[in-house]
Order: sequence, then structure tokens, then C-alpha cells
Amino acid sequence: MTGVVALSPFVTMIESEDGLVFLNKRTGKYWQLNGTGSEVVRLLLSGETVESAASRLQEKYPDASDQTVSDVHTLVRQLQAAKLLAR
Repeated sequence: MTGVVALSPFVTMIESEDGLVFLNKRTGKYWQLNGTGSEVVRLLLSGETVESAASRLQEKYPDASDQTVSDVHTLVRQLQAAKLLAR
């Protein structure tokens, strides 16, 4: 899963105390991400690929590195399925 990811045009994103909150204006549904998930999204929106975002997290959290790549891919798939992120 490579390539640049962007916020869907009908989605609003705001910072919260705990991470990021998304509003899908088409469905009216909210999503909230914790700090790590928010970090992934910020990296992706700044131009990082899924793989480079996972690598950065592996460097920051070496104890979780076995699962980091899989978790980042899963998060991106879920956010795309919810139409929050687009390619």
C-alpha cells in the first residue's frame, strides 16, 4: 500500500485533547483517533507513505515494531473504508 493519502474533501478534521476527531459531513458520523493513530494520520497527510509512517513509528516505539506495519496498514484501510481518507 503505497502512495500519498489525503483527507477526503467532505471530511473535517480537528485536534482534540486525546488525538484527532473526524466528521464525515455526508454521513454525519464522527471518528476519534488516539494519539498513535493521530500521529499516523498526521504523517500521512504531511506526505509520508504508509510504509514510511510505519517505519517512523517503529523507530519511536521499538517494542511494538513486530506489529507496527500491519497496524498502520489496517488503520489506513479502515479510514479509507469509512471514506475519511482518499488516495
